[in-house]
Amino acid sequence: MSGPQGTRRRSDEGSRRAVVTGLGVVSPHGIGVEAFWKATADGASSLGPVTREGCDHMPLKVAGEVRGFDAAETVEERYLVQTDRFTHFALSAAQLALDDARFGRADIESPYSVGVVTAAGSGGGEFGQRELQNLWGQGSRYVGPYQSIAWFYAASTGQVSIRNDFKGPCGVVAADEAGGLDALAHAALAVRNGTDTVVCGATEAPLAPYSIVCQLGYPELSRATDPDRAYRPFTSEACGFAPAEGGAVLVVEGAAAAHRRGAEVRATVAGHAATFTGPSRWAESREGLARAIEGALAEAGCRPKEVDVVFADALGVPEADRAEAQALADALGPHARRVPVTAPKTGTGRAYCAAPVLDVATAVLAMEHGLIPPTPHVLDVCHDLDVVAGRARPAEPRTALILSRGLMGSNSALVLRQGDVPATDR
Repeated sequence: MSGPQGTRRRSDEGSRRAVVTGLGVVSPHGIGVEAFWKATADGASSLGPVTREGCDHMPLKVAGEVRGFDAAETVEERYLVQTDRFTHFALSAAQLALDDARFGRADIESPYSVGVVTAAGSGGGEFGQRELQNLWGQGSRYVGPYQSIAWFYAASTGQVSIRNDFKGPCGVVAADEAGGLDALAHAALAVRNGTDTVVCGATEAPLAPYSIVCQLGYPELSRATDPDRAYRPFTSEACGFAPAEGGAVLVVEGAAAAHRRGAEVRATVAGHAATFTGPSRWAESREGLARAIEGALAEAGCRPKEVDVVFADALGVPEADRAEAQALADALGPHARRVPVTAPKTGTGRAYCAAPVLDVATAVLAMEHGLIPPTPHVLDVCHDLDVVAGRARPAEPRTALILSRGLMGSNSALVLRQGDVPATDR
């Protein structure tokens, strides 16, 4: 790379490491970090009957719904009318993350110094369904102009960027559920390439009737009717996953930029890697996930025994759970049997692209609070893993490994270090 930016990157590469300074959460456990962490640490479950209008006759009976969310409290009307629920979540979570990072207009040297990267899988199904019903029921004059953009999976990146006048590198990751972790990796790469700040994450709203119909083709989707039995990965009763809505947004900054404005550095994005093994090929995901783990550890300069906690993908399909346990053994060796493994998402549901980003937020909070949250509904583990179940486990995790796989075959692994970890210490 040539020019001033390239010169700065070569001479100040250590200060270009990506650090997390803000968290924003909208989840079935509640709105905001405090409500989310309390429920997560307590091992609470927010899974319940699907209550969204028009869904009562669907085979899907259990999911994680975001209750008590009023987008109008945090999002202006002009954005609400042209966006879907998944973007309402993103706009709200982004503002929560910016507030958490104490990042305001005065901190922006140039609008081109702040970028936005999000991931989404389901898009704006509720908005799209409503407009198509208007089209076929009343005619084209009753279809609003925003139908052309509100359903699109890129809508959240665009609207967060427009609302905040962020004109730096912006993007959307279309990489299946693992795209949530990949979005953070893209943010870290942008920071290393010279962008001061990137707002990144994922939110989903897949519980509208049309969106649920699209999901019914997934054999991995749980049809259980009992919330306590709908999502139980790593157990003999695993019967698939319960879906969820909501998500998380993070503020990721260059370490030097964060230090200049006196921001609290909460974690370092130390390493990431991704692979692809094909749709529902869960046995093959063993090798793909193991390679992703090894790549993420290598980029982080992290030895297997340094991993203090694993946030599992935890699909809840026996073959997939077995492959994940084997992938951990392949990549971590004997340490895989000793390291605490947790999947707090069994208490909220699996929010597709947003699920691993919620895990990243949880990992940051776990390292700050010295507590590994439990895996709700899971007690009789039938794999050679130290799954944290029942209640939270006091610990001092400094390095977290977060895993994600998508139904279409993407595998992703991310390594987080507690606080600000200079490259020379990794």
